[in-house]
Amino acid sequence: MAEQQQSLQAGQLPPRSHQVVKAATAATAGGSLLLLSGLILVGTVIALTVATPLLVILSPILVPAVIAVGLIITGFLASGGFGVAAISILSWIYRYVTGKQPPGAEVWTKHG
Repeated sequence: MAEQQQSLQAGQLPPRSHQVVKAATAATAGGSLLLLSGLILVGTVIALTVATPLLVILSPILVPAVIAVGLIITGFLASGGFGVAAISILSWIYRYVTGKQPPGAEVWTKHG
């Protein structure tokens, strides 16, 4: 390894066998990944071909169900967010009233 670094520092090219091994490794890895991506593409197309008629038949049921589930999730998230906001505001008011100086209370005491 040290000889190779010295030869590279001296401006010489690495031995030809290392270049061949690197090229063969790159070609093998690239070809394998290309084959794998092709297989995944074919599987995706087949799955879409099989699932499309089923989705078209069930769309009158699925679309309203997805809308309902989306609205329910949005409602729960909004409810939780408003609950957290209300608890934090009530906590701030309690600390202000009991004199514990919550963050931002100095603004109210100077102008209040």
